[in-house]
Amino acid sequence: MISNRANTISPSETLKITAKAKELARQGASIISLSAGEPDFKTPAHICNAAIEAITEGFHGYTMNTGIPELREAICAKLLNENRLSYKPDQIVLSNGAKQSIGFAILATINPGDEVLIPAPYWVSYPEMVKLADGIPVIVNTLFENDYKLTPQQLENAITAKTKALILCTPSNPTGACYTRNELKALAEVLEKHPELIIFSDEIYEYIVFEEEHNSILNAAPQLQNRTVIINGFSKGFAMTGWRLGYLAGPKPIADAVAKIQSQETSAPSSISQKAGLAACTGTMKPVEEMRAAFRERRDYIVEALRAIPGVHCFSPAGAFYVFPDISAFLGKTDPEGNPVETSTELALFLLEKHGVAVVPGDAFGEPAGIRLSYAASMDDLKEAMARIRDGLSSLT
Repeated sequence: MISNRANTISPSETLKITAKAKELARQGASIISLSAGEPDFKTPAHICNAAIEAITEGFHGYTMNTGIPELREAICAKLLNENRLSYKPDQIVLSNGAKQSIGFAILATINPGDEVLIPAPYWVSYPEMVKLADGIPVIVNTLFENDYKLTPQQLENAITAKTKALILCTPSNPTGACYTRNELKALAEVLEKHPELIIFSDEIYEYIVFEEEHNSILNAAPQLQNRTVIINGFSKGFAMTGWRLGYLAGPKPIADAVAKIQSQETSAPSSISQKAGLAACTGTMKPVEEMRAAFRERRDYIVEALRAIPGVHCFSPAGAFYVFPDISAFLGKTDPEGNPVETSTELALFLLEKHGVAVVPGDAFGEPAGIRLSYAASMDDLKEAMARIRDGLSSLT
């Protein structure tokens, strides 16, 4: 009854852990969730007001499949002014979230048997999206010592005659690591040797960077623009996760192919969300700056708190709102009830069920030695969560 395609993919571990945490909370347990990948801030008022105005003025109908022209024009202006990248509106496709943009971009470019390189730790959906397109996800394991960033040598070693694409995510989910311009330039030098290779550049956390400005691979290597697809959206930077609004910018043939798929699968995103997105693109950035400052303070706290736990190793991420500490020292131990804790999944379940803290196991991201903690939570919750995690880890023997 069920297709092979549906049977070959796995459900999102992030959503699975979040759902379990919510169920325990509904049962009355005290749960602090550090598992969700969404800001804990409200959507800025001027964005909400634009949506309200769209509703009251009757902007209720279907829009063009690729999105309203004024928002695509605003995105082009944003890419030029903020990223120094030149695009035309017909190279922009608005979607129901950045997840849809990258999924449709993969469907539009990957044929059965094509290999797609995915550095690990990776966002949980990347390999499954490649499988849905009948492609082959090729996982390239990176090192904690390099902040889990892909090196040029690792990239070169992974490329084969079947390689069709590379997925690059900076700032990274799940690690928060950001590639510098020099690091991207070094990767680009390898990519230039393989002109058939497409680059999917996931930049959804662009506005949440702390030490330096955001760097796209096209800032380091503009010559790759004719085969690079930039994925972005409004959910993380503008706290608009539930609005479901993303976009891609890419070569026109790819944009056209994505638009064709989208026309048959979903059509355009919500008309109301698009008006909200237009206000986000053209309005004040003060709420974004305030949110970024709060995330930086939380990052500094949680990194220090994790480093203070014996056996935990954690680098300070340059962006996003995650930390991805190495907890390998605790694997192979037993909990106070004598149950073995062999994997990061078992460790995450132990912390959730016995200590009331939801984290996502590194197994879900292709790196079994780590766990992902989101610091998109209040400082009070973070302090309590760190105390619980410290108690939980110290109880393992």
